[in-house]
Amino acid sequence: MLKVTQSQKGMKSCPKCNIEPSEEIGNGRYDRIVLIAISAMSLLVGLLFEFILERGMLAESLFIVTTMISGYEIAKAGFSSLLFRRKLSIDFLIIIAAVGSFLIGHGEEGAAVVFLFYIAEFLEDYATERARRSIHFLMKLAPETAIVRRGGREEKVHVQDVSVGEVIVVRPWEKIPLDGVVIRGVSSVNQAPITGESVPVPKWEGDEVYAGTLNNEGFLEIKVTRRVDETMLSKIIKLVEEAQKVKSPTEKFIDRFSRYYTPSIILFAISVAVIPTFLFGLPFNEWLYKALVLLVVSCPCALAISTPVAMVSAITSAARNGVLIKGSAYVEEIGKIRVFAFDKTGTLTEGKLEVTDIIGLTCSEEKVLTIAASLEVLSEHPIAKAITSYAKSKEVKLREVTDFRAIPGKGITGKIGNEVYYVGSRRLFGRLFSGFPGEKAEELEKEGKTCVFIGSEKGVIGIIAVRDKIREAAIGTIAELTKDGIKTVMITGDNERTARAIANEIGIDEYLSELLPQDKVEAIEKLSKEYRHVAMVGDGVNDAPALAKANVGIAMGAIGSDVSLETADIALMQDDISKLPYLIELSRKTLEIVKENVLASILIKGSFAILTFPGLVTLWLAVAIGDMGLSLAVILNAMRLSLIKARNPKLVK
Repeated sequence: MLKVTQSQKGMKSCPKCNIEPSEEIGNGRYDRIVLIAISAMSLLVGLLFEFILERGMLAESLFIVTTMISGYEIAKAGFSSLLFRRKLSIDFLIIIAAVGSFLIGHGEEGAAVVFLFYIAEFLEDYATERARRSIHFLMKLAPETAIVRRGGREEKVHVQDVSVGEVIVVRPWEKIPLDGVVIRGVSSVNQAPITGESVPVPKWEGDEVYAGTLNNEGFLEIKVTRRVDETMLSKIIKLVEEAQKVKSPTEKFIDRFSRYYTPSIILFAISVAVIPTFLFGLPFNEWLYKALVLLVVSCPCALAISTPVAMVSAITSAARNGVLIKGSAYVEEIGKIRVFAFDKTGTLTEGKLEVTDIIGLTCSEEKVLTIAASLEVLSEHPIAKAITSYAKSKEVKLREVTDFRAIPGKGITGKIGNEVYYVGSRRLFGRLFSGFPGEKAEELEKEGKTCVFIGSEKGVIGIIAVRDKIREAAIGTIAELTKDGIKTVMITGDNERTARAIANEIGIDEYLSELLPQDKVEAIEKLSKEYRHVAMVGDGVNDAPALAKANVGIAMGAIGSDVSLETADIALMQDDISKLPYLIELSRKTLEIVKENVLASILIKGSFAILTFPGLVTLWLAVAIGDMGLSLAVILNAMRLSLIKARNPKLVK
């Protein structure tokens, strides 16, 4: 039986942020469109009375109405900035220009300036909202209700009323409302909104699932592990919002420039209005008009938004591709990186051992695997798990072991039938037997593999080699970075032989082995002195000091680690290093667009300023093209960043 609890009724707001983004934005946009329509009608009728019917007083009244309707919010923002923040804003400059126009008998231009600027503000807000829309999209990903199993019945409740430990039910093609662990059922889940994965991920009992992801064909029962405000989705939203507040060096420079630029323009405009009149006796009204045009055309609106709108677009684009960038400073810095330092285990490799070779010296390979797996099944060592897992995949029938005993730091021993067997390291068998088969083992170890020896009291009977599995996208990613002229270095705590073999196979330029965490920090410091711009890629836990020391710290697999989200500057939501070339491309394209925007702003505004003096630029033209048109061009140019997509790691070879 399904029932709806009282807390569900009438609740529409986003549970993670207590706002109603779609409704509020939609209503606000509709109200502004109505005001624009009324202002446009008033302005057009005023122009009709002014230039065709020659009813000057009536026309002037309509121009004042247009200015009041369109200019209320502009004046409010301008005076608020001046009175409370002691800052001359673009809004205040527009009000000065409009009032000045009315005073010198150009009421139609004053009304047009305010009206066009109001449209420009509306279009800028709309375009900027589109650049930020991925946040609102993320907010709406997770459903507001969940079906919870309570007392043998299914209840539909608001997600805020679901506690950790409760069991929720998700049917085919429904969204998963909260983070949890599958306790019953099998399905595939589309995790693209969270991780950027294009292929649905199979989910069985014991697998984690995340709020906002889509359950495909199966029926799932999920035990909730995080409340609504603690889910991975809510953390991503918070991180993306915070990232947009962290400014890059370029943004900070533009802010400082705008702070001094605006007062300077006002002083210059006053000089243009006053000096020609008092020193050369030129008409005051003519030069006051030119000063007002100069004031409007020189407004730094497009210049001020040229960088932040590109950075916001880049950060939100990355979030949609499963990459969290914690601020525009890192968007800018990642494109300057000259060397990438990689941890090995869990970064270039999967951190999971797999059996690569089974060699029978005095018996069959099947017998070697059977004896090793029968003993190792009683051990908890990672190598033991790799061997038993491999044996299980080969459907090897295990034999009973008696007198099992662990030999600390060396291996294990036990009796199978009447024979005593040993499984362990070179140290164990080097002590037990003088005729140790080291030559074959050395060949395997040169390939970066770890050798496990299997023997009886008579001697070594076989060798099993295991190795950490190299990530599927590692070789292709390193090749792409090298092609881009970026040096790659592997810094690992593993032994020199294994490090050399892995580095050679992947194509790493340089490797440093047998490093402790503090040694990795020193390695990053040395690389920073030589190359200046260094990125460190690690798992975000053991590598935290090195991640912090690098110019950009990039954490792998952040979807499975809260620590990764907290310590890194950039977090890859999946264990997918193929996103690194995408990051480089995104950063470089972002900086390219920023330069285009800044250059266009300076050239167009500079040209309009020069053309003001011969009287070739009017007030309405200054706003329509020099401000509104330019600002829109800047925003639309920045929105091209959303077209950059991360490549499928399986296609990177």
